[in-house]
Amino acid sequence: MKNNVAKIPFVNLNLQHQQIQTQLQQVMQTVLDTGDFILGAKLQEFETIFANLSGVEYGIGVASGTDAIALGLQACNIGSGDEVILPANTFVATLIGVLRAGAKPLLVDCKPETALIDLEAAARVITPNTKAIIPVHLYGQMVSPTELLDFANTYKLLIFEDAAQAHLASREGYHAGSVGIAAAFSFYPSKNLGALGDGGMLVTKDADVAQKMLRLRNYGASSKYYHTEPGTNSRLDTLQAAILLEKLPYLPQWNSDRYQAAQQYNLELNSVALPGINPIQNHSQSGHVYHLYVIRVDANSSIQRSCLQEKMTAAGIQTGIHYPIPCHLQPAFTNLGYQPGDFPHAEKLSQQILSLPMYPGLTHSQVKAVVLEIMHSVSPQKNKLLYI
Repeated sequence: MKNNVAKIPFVNLNLQHQQIQTQLQQVMQTVLDTGDFILGAKLQEFETIFANLSGVEYGIGVASGTDAIALGLQACNIGSGDEVILPANTFVATLIGVLRAGAKPLLVDCKPETALIDLEAAARVITPNTKAIIPVHLYGQMVSPTELLDFANTYKLLIFEDAAQAHLASREGYHAGSVGIAAAFSFYPSKNLGALGDGGMLVTKDADVAQKMLRLRNYGASSKYYHTEPGTNSRLDTLQAAILLEKLPYLPQWNSDRYQAAQQYNLELNSVALPGINPIQNHSQSGHVYHLYVIRVDANSSIQRSCLQEKMTAAGIQTGIHYPIPCHLQPAFTNLGYQPGDFPHAEKLSQQILSLPMYPGLTHSQVKAVVLEIMHSVSPQKNKLLYI
């Protein structure tokens, strides 16, 4: 019988949970004993600490990262008639958040070397109705804050960061979440800081945005049973907040582990110098928190990405593709009017990218084994003993 358990999984949450299992059980029991399940004290504590670590004053926990975008844009007074720039190369939650806020999305291409939004392309789509830009800090790397701030100042736009993959990332002296008026985070379980379920947060430096967000997440209520605007029910529950609060002190080390694993990937890949196999570039040095480690399998490679992925799966190594279909080519969004070829860099990347195993606790020998499998899939004639 074939063994379906991966020798090297794509993500291994058990490693971090085993490390703090006793603490997690204790904090869950504490919430159970107090019965403080909704908008409780642990939520308020987590909101404050996480926001401060992100370089801002206010944090508002919500049910998901998608809600953090949708409600966050509304809290920033972005809605019907407003245009919002965002990259085509992102998870659909970014686009869905814009649509749910009632705004019109303006998709733009990305830079092929980093997969991050192309601000020169963004400048070409601006109209008098354009009110905001959403830079997506993709894979754990921030879009350049200085370039963003120059761009926003030039065109008089709000910066609303999508930091769903960038917990405690930094670049040019800024933390993810501190560049614009507000930022959305996700606490999906596999994120660098993950809950045991869904969860998200808006962080902001603006007191008015924070107050409006507090209302929007709780039925639009400014006080109990007094509703000043049509909100919704989107609250990060106390149990998840308590779990995240317990994990938070470990996050810097977990991020450092990811960075060290990425450095090892770079070293191993450079040592074998495989034509057509190139990592997405890091322009942030140690500020990159490597939610994902992504390579490109381009036209110079002797193997197609699909074939490489199949060979790695057969060898017990899990991989992923983030993301296989750009937003503008998703069937759900054909009404936006975009066509194949509109964003060539995003489209080409979607056919080339491959995400390798990445998580805290990934060992050097595992990284070496992943690269060894890539090498022998791409160049089977190479002698394995020379590499070991």
